[in-house]
Amino acid sequence: MAPRLLADLIVVIHFGFVLFVVLGGLLVIRWPGLRWLHLPAALWGAVVEFSGSVCPLTPLENALRARAGETVYTGDFIDRYLLPALYPAGLSRSVQWVLGAIVVALNCGVYTWIWRRGRRRRPIDSPGSMPSRNS
Repeated sequence: MAPRLLADLIVVIHFGFVLFVVLGGLLVIRWPGLRWLHLPAALWGAVVEFSGSVCPLTPLENALRARAGETVYTGDFIDRYLLPALYPAGLSRSVQWVLGAIVVALNCGVYTWIWRRGRRRRPIDSPGSMPSRNS
């Protein structure tokens, strides 16, 4: 029973990680310090998708399922849990490229917006800066 519960926990953690990779930039708008967690996570997610690799959480989940006497699956997390909900067909390299591009584009857009917003809000004469000649 314990390996099955751990495998289910891995699925929940994995799903949360995928959500964080895709949408974590939106959390950075509210909590800017999260960028130090989100940027490496987003980079990892994009590398996994573009390279066609399998995230290490997938073999861990399968090993726990095998210990519990359950059927293991081939492929990766996205192919097993997300794509059946989103697409009627299986995961292909072209779909992986599209998913990776969506991750990169969405996060680049969010971080560009955050950066531009931050530049607009900076006062020209901030405390500790040299006074302007008009003062």
